[in-house]
Amino acid sequence: MSAPLLVLDVGNTSLKIGLAAGDEDIAAYGFATEALGFADALGFAVLEVCRQGGVSPRGLAAWAVSSVVPRLDGVIRQAAARYCGCPALFVPDGLPLPVENRYERPAEVGADRLVAAYGAMRLFDAPGYVVIDFGTATTFDCVLPGVYLGGLICPGLMSSARALAGGTAKLPQADLALGAGPVRFGRSTAESLAYGLVHGFAAMVEGICARLKPFLPEGSLVVGAGGLAEVVARATPAIDVLRPDLLLEGLRLAHEEATRSTPRA
Repeated sequence: MSAPLLVLDVGNTSLKIGLAAGDEDIAAYGFATEALGFADALGFAVLEVCRQGGVSPRGLAAWAVSSVVPRLDGVIRQAAARYCGCPALFVPDGLPLPVENRYERPAEVGADRLVAAYGAMRLFDAPGYVVIDFGTATTFDCVLPGVYLGGLICPGLMSSARALAGGTAKLPQADLALGAGPVRFGRSTAESLAYGLVHGFAAMVEGICARLKPFLPEGSLVVGAGGLAEVVARATPAIDVLRPDLLLEGLRLAHEEATRSTPRA
């Protein structure tokens, strides 16, 4: 049995750490990115994740990393070496993806978008995909098997909620769970805000998917990823399949592919 793998999704707002062992579900844990901005803070977090998973930190094969926060790349490499004695492999330079990137400037595509696209095409058999990642931003990416075509970048659900709360005197922080499920008009400010945000984003998903699908083969799959995907999916039938940890699964699959492709000495 191969050694377990640590997978990291480093976003602007949140950082997810997961343990991947074989074909088992990935045990994932979320942290605020700013809280793990030092090698020791990140290292201690990884030690605790390993303890929870019953894995020896020194027994990890590697850290597989998708990061859109370049200032933390050195921190991650230092923590991996110091606390686990293994390399940190970053997509795409240290951990290449077998995906044709058709962006005009391929380097502009965030690693997270490419990894999620790769995860969708590996996990689901479909002629094409719209991959929606509900993160700091909401991204819609058009994908064919083996090919990343491009996509859209829209406001994020939580970013929009924080902007409303911070820019108005009387609106509270939104409890998005209140707005999940069938729409109705709110009977309180909290309900009105939650229904407006969740169903506003659900309508955005429906509208954008309807506009993107003509560019993809018939029968293409809409895949929802990210922690808020389930909330939005409960408000619209436009999302065909939910995979909240799609990016972490994509990292695991990319590492498996790279390991198979590396010739033994």
